Amino acid sequence: MKVCIDTNVLLQARAATHPFGLILDAFVFGQMQWAVSNPIMQEYCEIITQRCGQLAWDALSQLLQNLETRGVLEQIVPHYQFQIIVTDPDANKFTDCAISAQADYVITSDHHFAPLANAGYKPQPITPEAFIERYRGVYL
Repeated sequence: MKVCIDTNVLLQARAATHPFGLILDAFVFGQMQWAVSNPIMQEYCEIITQRCGQLAWDALSQLLQNLETRGVLEQIVPHYQFQIIVTDPDANKFTDCAISAQADYVITSDHHFAPLANAGYKPQPITPEAFIERYRGVYL
């Protein structure tokens, strides 16, 4: 299974005791693939550094590099901008990556991703809670 992770979920999942940490654990154990693009990585860096500090970003960056080396993290270069999310155009970096990667889901708590559900593409938005409930025991 391949997913994209919205920044709001990643921020929470990186806390060791947060329930969303199960999602990161699935990548560490090679259970799923994580699709990212340069614009997504830039947002991760910006937001995590801003909210949690440089050391937090350095630790996450090291994890992401390790996952990429192991083939769990896939760098995607979307060649088309699908412009599915009109109410929050900045969120399109995640939909563009997910569609280009043929991902199964965009894991997000952001309601702006709702148009992706009916856009006719494979990736679907799913909340982290629903994702964990659906895949606990399978991937998590």
